[in-house]
Amino acid sequence: MKSIRLREGKERSLQRRHPWVFDSAIAKGGGDAGETVRIDSAKGEFLAWASFSPESKIRARVWSFDEAQRIDAAFLAQRVQTAVRARTRLDIQSDSMRLVHGESDGLPGLIVDRYADTLVAQFLSAGAERFKPVLADALLAATGLTRLYERSDTSSRALEGLQPAAGWLRGEGPTQLTITEHDWKLTLDIATGHKTGFYLDQRDSRAKFAAHTRRLQFQRVLNCYCYTGGFTVAALSGGAAHVTSIDSSAPALERAAANVALNGFDAARTDFMDADVNGSMRRFIEEGRTFDAIILDPPKLAPTAAHAERAARAYKDINRLAFKLLEPGGVLFTYSCSGGISADLFHKIVASAGADAGVDGFITERLGGAPDHPMTLEFPEGEYLKGLVVLKKVQ
Repeated sequence: MKSIRLREGKERSLQRRHPWVFDSAIAKGGGDAGETVRIDSAKGEFLAWASFSPESKIRARVWSFDEAQRIDAAFLAQRVQTAVRARTRLDIQSDSMRLVHGESDGLPGLIVDRYADTLVAQFLSAGAERFKPVLADALLAATGLTRLYERSDTSSRALEGLQPAAGWLRGEGPTQLTITEHDWKLTLDIATGHKTGFYLDQRDSRAKFAAHTRRLQFQRVLNCYCYTGGFTVAALSGGAAHVTSIDSSAPALERAAANVALNGFDAARTDFMDADVNGSMRRFIEEGRTFDAIILDPPKLAPTAAHAERAARAYKDINRLAFKLLEPGGVLFTYSCSGGISADLFHKIVASAGADAGVDGFITERLGGAPDHPMTLEFPEGEYLKGLVVLKKVQ
């Protein structure tokens, strides 16, 4: 078994059970891409078993902190079964959910979503890639399903020295699926949709928005970066009189309109705009338009802390425009899915946007990803999705 030895003092994060080892922490040793290596302290004491990635800044990702553990097919099958079983303890109002959430489930670099009777997986680390056939078999065994589609076509694969990969790993069939969420039906395409096909992490936020709409009787709703219309359907189900939805993807907007129709809502209650969000909001301000509620759910703007400063300016700008468009007493649901933007920094950005817009508001709720996208005690980086519900004060 190959091993790596850490520099003096670099063992502390592993002793706290954090699962990453960066290249700068390693004094000597290595392995092949995805190979399991032993990690020792500078004094030669065992710390962990990890998968090695010779091209990534995250040079090793921990499988286990138990020296007696063998990293083999049985170990991975048990980890998969534990992750799947954990979801049965959660309140998930859907036939679709995240079954494996990478490091949070002790399976670094592996993301698996279930959409009704189909699994979709992303193998995003060298270790997950090396064990791909074993993990695929384990996933089918743990769920009893027969279809597994791969969506390992994200830019993060390049950081691991891996080529993009997509297609059926097990079974075959249509890639356009219909899922149930709360009382709604939603369609997606696992071959072309964002991430693994859909944003399951916003499931509970969509329900919260529907509840807010019902309670506060929103009449005019603006859904920015609407993608395939999950929040649009939520707003309409809550009784919104009209929803304006903006996205720069025509195919996503077509699916959003189809989702509205699938749930039996009148198309006259919606407008879908293939347009830039910032430009559209500026034009609405010039036209004197206002909204009772606004959703801001932009794509990832800061994948790492190195991108935070530039992303902060973009987040501030869209939130400032939203505050200007909100009616007094209106509600803003605003999000960041950027790992490089902490919850504290996001709060500061939104506060600064409010100050520039000349408005103040109550933060009535802090939101995060649905519980099937967990953050563990040892791995705070698992908290990537941050949201605030802001009630604009009446001046």
